[in-house]
Amino acid sequence: MLESEAEPGAGAETGRADAVGKPDSAVVRDALGVGVAVGLSGFAFGVTSAGSGLSVLQTCALSLLVFTGASQFALVGALAAGGNPLTAAAGAFFLGVRNAFYGLRLSQLLALPRAVRPFAAHWIIDETSAVALAQPTRRGVRLGFTVTGLTLYVLWNLTTLVGALGAEAIGDTDAWGLDAAGPAVFLALLAPMLKSTTDRAVAGLAVVLMLGLLPVLPAGVPVLVAALAAPAVLYVEGRRRAAASNAQQGEDR
Repeated sequence: MLESEAEPGAGAETGRADAVGKPDSAVVRDALGVGVAVGLSGFAFGVTSAGSGLSVLQTCALSLLVFTGASQFALVGALAAGGNPLTAAAGAFFLGVRNAFYGLRLSQLLALPRAVRPFAAHWIIDETSAVALAQPTRRGVRLGFTVTGLTLYVLWNLTTLVGALGAEAIGDTDAWGLDAAGPAVFLALLAPMLKSTTDRAVAGLAVVLMLGLLPVLPAGVPVLVAALAAPAVLYVEGRRRAAASNAQQGEDR
């Protein structure tokens, strides 16, 4: 997947003004840091999933085939709460849809051969996208994406297996507080991305909808409703900007 030499003009193709790439060692260091830190949290998913009633095989299959932590935690959380499997799967699917938007951008930056695109698509998640998009050259994008994806995929699946096998020895996961690991990991990943007022408004409204509807709707449904926070906030933001633009035009006349 990786190439041995930088591609001339890759920086311009990635849309960045600075076409000077970072040293490979710096890209690998950053990618390993993200991959190892997040990959180890697969243990919490393994324990949570097994504690929710899924078998070791089912738990490992989720990490191997789904490989997007937020969706996996949402799925087992909804099932553990007694939610309908279809509703739980729909909620997990909704959370995973964002990766398709990462893929639209990364497909241009990575420009991989057609044969390896399906394998690369499986690794398009928050962490690999964040590391890849931070690189100024195509070589850096490919290196960061590959090292992050490989490290995270291997560690996430290994620690998922260890967690699932160790869940029985740990006993009551609620007593250890591991059921909170999923939301904690997700919030840790989400927090750095909330840079604008609109981002924070979407996150805040989603939390309010989720917590407010949790006692009155079946498990798995509140997360679907919470997804409406994004279009709602964007609609209000669009109306506000249109009103401001009209007011500015009125002053200019």
